[in-house]
Amino acid sequence: MSRAPYAADPAASRGREFDQPGHTARGPRSAFQRDRDRIIHSIAFRRLAGKTQVFIAPDGDHYRVRLTHSLEVAQIGRVVARNLGLDEDLTEALCLAHDLGHPPFGHSGEEALDAALKPRGGFDHNGHTLRTVMRLDSPYIGIEGLNLSWEVLEGLAKHNGPVDDPQWALAELNAAMPLDLSLWPSLEAQVAALADDIAYDNHDIDDGVRAGFLDLDDLLTLDFLADLWREVKGRFPHASQSELLREFTRTQIGVMVNDLLETTRKGLKGIDTIEQVRGAGGPIARFSPGMAQQERQLKRFMYDRLYHHPEQMRTADRAKDVIARLYAAYDQQPDLMNAEWHDKLPEEEPARGRHIADYIAGMTDYFAIRQYAEIFGSVPEGLSNV
Repeated sequence: MSRAPYAADPAASRGREFDQPGHTARGPRSAFQRDRDRIIHSIAFRRLAGKTQVFIAPDGDHYRVRLTHSLEVAQIGRVVARNLGLDEDLTEALCLAHDLGHPPFGHSGEEALDAALKPRGGFDHNGHTLRTVMRLDSPYIGIEGLNLSWEVLEGLAKHNGPVDDPQWALAELNAAMPLDLSLWPSLEAQVAALADDIAYDNHDIDDGVRAGFLDLDDLLTLDFLADLWREVKGRFPHASQSELLREFTRTQIGVMVNDLLETTRKGLKGIDTIEQVRGAGGPIARFSPGMAQQERQLKRFMYDRLYHHPEQMRTADRAKDVIARLYAAYDQQPDLMNAEWHDKLPEEEPARGRHIADYIAGMTDYFAIRQYAEIFGSVPEGLSNV
């Protein structure tokens, strides 16, 4: 499908923060294809294989982690982008990079770092995603970060729409490369955000049922899921429950994708340029009102029954304690950090504390656990509940 007039055009990119003199393009790639490849080849992307999605440091091989989640988001995002005539490579790059700023132990680790950095401006995983790709993951000689195009940085910064009051990390980066934070992002960025919702709404159900934290009968108290379950059972009357659950998940993803496509096409009537997309005053890529209501119901259910499950909360508290104690240890005895990080530790606050947080945020779950064991002489108990 050809690129629609409202899509982002790599040939019209606003460019990169740094010139790369002497840099040779490797192969016939567009700016957004190069961005996607830089993300895939980055250290930060590889570390997603060891970072929490729902369950902390899971023992089972079949549970999702941030890496597999990001790949699933990218698959959904590309399908939607292709059907809307958007730039698939930009959409994929945004989907793959959207969680690069998550620390170990997911949102529990984020809350612990935010508490540690309260006097220094706090910690936010979305701002840290930008910090990771613009400052911390630096594979090139003489420049900082991955040096991604403006369009990727804009989409990551405005993951959930315009930002009125950016936290320190995003504010500093926006000052270095203004990202039009008051405007809506490209349709590619809007699609990436909704692909994220579709992926984790449904795949977290799959993991939650497998772990025994979610019960099918409880899920079917939501009328729209009960209707879909009956439809799936009607098509496969002799299938086992595990087979039906997999088909149920796939079907629900398809229902949400089709609703997103139909609703977004309606919203695109009269939209002819990407400037109109950014100045629309609201999102153009969206679910229908009915689907949006169902999605909100599903999220509330998942928070009540899975994310805030008593056992999950106990594990989260243990994870927060690990991060808090690691931060305190590095603050009191910086030579416990990797030599490269220790050698670059600023002397003044808030840069000093933020540097320590950068070090911890880059850890995988398992590396954080090993560091804790080395410093405190014991492995923290109860950090995996599946």
